[in-house]
Amino acid sequence: MDSSPSPIIPRDAHCISRKNISKNALNVLYRLHEAGFRACLVGGGVRDLLLGREPKDFDVATDATPEQVRRLFRNCRLIGRRFRLAHVLFGKEIVEVATFRAAGDDVPGRATDEQGRLLRDNVYGTLEDDVQRRDFTVNALYYDIADFSVLDYVGGMQDLQDGVLRLLGDPETRYREDPVRMLRAARFAAKLGFRLHPDTERPMGELAELLEGIPPARLFDECVKLFHTGHGVASLHELRRLDLLRWLLPPVDAALQYTRDEGAALHFIETALANTDRRVAEGLPLSTAFLFAALLWPVVVLHAQVLAHEGQPDAILLQQAGDEALRVLQSRIAIPRHLQLLTREIWEMQPRFALHQGRGVASLYGHPRFRAAYDFLLLRAQSGEPQAAEDAAWWTAFVEASPEQQQGVSAPAGEGGRKRRRAPRRRKGKGEGVATPAE
Repeated sequence: MDSSPSPIIPRDAHCISRKNISKNALNVLYRLHEAGFRACLVGGGVRDLLLGREPKDFDVATDATPEQVRRLFRNCRLIGRRFRLAHVLFGKEIVEVATFRAAGDDVPGRATDEQGRLLRDNVYGTLEDDVQRRDFTVNALYYDIADFSVLDYVGGMQDLQDGVLRLLGDPETRYREDPVRMLRAARFAAKLGFRLHPDTERPMGELAELLEGIPPARLFDECVKLFHTGHGVASLHELRRLDLLRWLLPPVDAALQYTRDEGAALHFIETALANTDRRVAEGLPLSTAFLFAALLWPVVVLHAQVLAHEGQPDAILLQQAGDEALRVLQSRIAIPRHLQLLTREIWEMQPRFALHQGRGVASLYGHPRFRAAYDFLLLRAQSGEPQAAEDAAWWTAFVEASPEQQQGVSAPAGEGGRKRRRAPRRRKGKGEGVATPAE
């Protein structure tokens, strides 16, 4: 007689309530169910509901094929080739619907490369099969709309209670299928405050170099998820602890190790990420360009120190150093061109803050990127840069002054009795602050 516990956790034995589920997600679940299909919430939405957190989004798993889902929802589009998915659109909200995938390695239609990386996985199966295709046990919990039960086939509920992040299946095989799972492990551990199961962590040291084969555009997306979802400081610490930072952001990792003052460089990035985490918690907008400007600033400073012997002005050195920092990183992470331009502007405006008089003050204050560059100056000051602190104090007094007071502060030297140029009055926007203003 089988004495193993039932995978079905009835409604009265868990804390998930439909009132905490998006109405649009419920709409998708109910319509699939009424059409005769199996329909479950799955993944992070279920995990977060069980932890008493507010999910960022809701994903649905079903035995309906993507084409069948599209026939049910006029507001649906199909995406992806590696993993065929249905996106049901409700204004800005997207409910992602995935078809249950088959388990096993030798399945027609599933393709891997010579390193074991999964290239295509559009082979459909049952819910029990689909469980084995999930990454972590805490993400393999299903909320069944048919009877409002939670389905747990892999001990995910126990891992949630124990605060353990455990990879499903053989960790080495799963990392070879998709090396980005190592970054996801670091991100979830940071986000949830969980510890990695020893078996989940053990292969990372040997397999981390597989991240070199991941497309740079995908690593860009993963980098933003790591640092822009409210747990950036913890993500940085976890990446360094697992020695993954050198495979994700090689120049940043090198700068933290080889800069003259490692503590100052690390403190700068931690300060930037702490401010970003605060903005996420407060629901304020973020700037990806500002994020990369902050992450790469120790790299830029290090390059500028190397170039200093050429005797170029600080502004030229900073421009050359910034170009080199972005060039080195671009081979690993594909930062879109418009974000590179914004990042460069933030860096290249920093020496101009040393101007405390003359027409250059009004010119800088009227620059379209003044707010982002000024916030970056404040960040430098907050992290302990002495010259930045002095410049930040002057510019803060200027920004907060009335137009009449600004005229006096910004009067060009030697103008005597001539009419002084009036600096334009700027209004502080809703999304502005010390770190990561809106683009």
